[in-house]
Amino acid sequence: MCASSPPKERSLSIITRLMRAYLRPYMGQLSIALFFMVIAASATAGFAKLLQPVLDQVLIGVQENPDQISKVWRLGGYIFLCFFLSGFATYFHTIKMNKISQSIVADIQKDIFAHFMKMELAFFHAYPSGQLVSRITNDVNVMRGAVSDSLTGVGKSLLTLILLMGVMFYQDWKLALLTLSIFPLVGGLVALIGRRLRKLSHSIQSETANLMDILISIFQGIRQVQAYGMEEFEKERSSKAVENVKRLNIKAVRIGALSTPMNETMVGLILFGIILYGAYTIASGDQTPGGLMSFIAAFSLAYEPMKKLAKLNNTLQLGVGAAERVLKLFDLKPSIVNKETALTLKITSPSISLENVSFEYERGEQEKALDNISLNIQAGKVTALVGVSGSGKTTILNLIPRFYDVSAGVIKIDGVDIREVTLQSLRQNIALVSQDITIFDESVSANIAYGTAKAKQSDIIKAAKMAAADDFISEMPEGYETRLGENGVKLSGGQKQRISIARAILRDAPILLLDEATSALDTHSEALIQKSLQIFGQGKTILIIAHRLSTIQNADQIIVLDRGQIVEQGAHSDLITKKGIYNQLYNQYNHET
Repeated sequence: MCASSPPKERSLSIITRLMRAYLRPYMGQLSIALFFMVIAASATAGFAKLLQPVLDQVLIGVQENPDQISKVWRLGGYIFLCFFLSGFATYFHTIKMNKISQSIVADIQKDIFAHFMKMELAFFHAYPSGQLVSRITNDVNVMRGAVSDSLTGVGKSLLTLILLMGVMFYQDWKLALLTLSIFPLVGGLVALIGRRLRKLSHSIQSETANLMDILISIFQGIRQVQAYGMEEFEKERSSKAVENVKRLNIKAVRIGALSTPMNETMVGLILFGIILYGAYTIASGDQTPGGLMSFIAAFSLAYEPMKKLAKLNNTLQLGVGAAERVLKLFDLKPSIVNKETALTLKITSPSISLENVSFEYERGEQEKALDNISLNIQAGKVTALVGVSGSGKTTILNLIPRFYDVSAGVIKIDGVDIREVTLQSLRQNIALVSQDITIFDESVSANIAYGTAKAKQSDIIKAAKMAAADDFISEMPEGYETRLGENGVKLSGGQKQRISIARAILRDAPILLLDEATSALDTHSEALIQKSLQIFGQGKTILIIAHRLSTIQNADQIIVLDRGQIVEQGAHSDLITKKGIYNQLYNQYNHET
């Protein structure tokens, strides 16, 4: 979409793009719907045409010749048939078009979500969850109204308008041409209002997304809100966001409704002119009362689809504005993707090596998160990463599963560059326990088995026992089938960690990444898990980040990081002897405990 293109062209481009991508599978159903639209439109035009013989041959003719009364039955039957066909045809095409439009929007929602799932971690840091949820729900719901109304309304309204104009030209082509002078004025007004509504749609969707952001952050942080007595502050903050959305929606209705009084005024003037003109043509014998009545009926009936098309444009412009916001994210391409030549990673020896690796979260940062580090993590060994906050420990853990890609250098697993293998096969060989634990609003079993397809219940229970979680799970109301609430609201911090560790144990991957995995556990639970990991971790490569240095003293290798560089490495006893940074951190830890 070219930024310099006029709004009308951009609207057409967006609509064409969506229709090409999503309408094709439903062309058969669309053809059926169009068939019923033609019937409904023809019935409406037929009624307008029938008014001439009804007035001329029956209502007027019966005064002169009472025998004409027999025609009432035939013409009345035709009019009844018109309304009958119009009603049922409208019902069938409305049902069919609604199904098509709902299916199209559902397809769009599924594709947007699937696209989000392909995006790298940086994307989700750039766009808060409320913004993304708003794109999938609120923005697409606005599109749903636009697609539904446009598919249902455009076809029938245009067909009806064209056929009624045919009746008007048949009755009096000169008067029809004069009447059509209203169309450029109406079209200009519709286009002006549409441009304003489309611009306003961006603001409405943006403010709605901001409201969702605020509400989600408040609900997720409700414990802190209540602990710090910020209820009134949050009520005021959310109220302002609600008011902004209300104000913009009221403005949209006010602008959209402008077309009604202006259109009604212009139509009134046209009808006034038609009646005056018709009176003179009837007096001169160039037109019959029935012909004039048929023309007026056709014009009046044509005005309805005109109004619907005008209102439809308003809805359509709001939908196009929402579609622009959705397509803006849809057009973003993930930076971390599989190469065309990517292979499936098959690990025989789960060694990890970092060779001259540098990384920066934002291009051009003066201080890099990692600065030209090289590191060998031996297969089947336990390696610990130590350092103050911001030293680069978590960055290394994020680079191994390719949540981010290195800025320079290479990371290899079993001697293979991780950029040369598929993301799926890479991550299938890794189990992660993060300090930011995610618990889903599912059962305990579903949370432990997350990421492990077709896990047996016996294996789930075994993993829970190894993670020292079976005892508290068994005490829950429904045991392993207990739902844990949003983000595990029913669990303590330590219980969440044990569920997360059980998930990693069940995955049974050759590489295990632990980021502060036991920080919320008491010493007894931590000791139990350490013993389990020693058994479970045999033959696996384990990489640990821990501030609690007592948990890593038995690590085969300890890497000390400072400002993105490796400053020390070795076993615990060797590093203590060196009297360097690790020794300072260890003494500080012992002093604090």
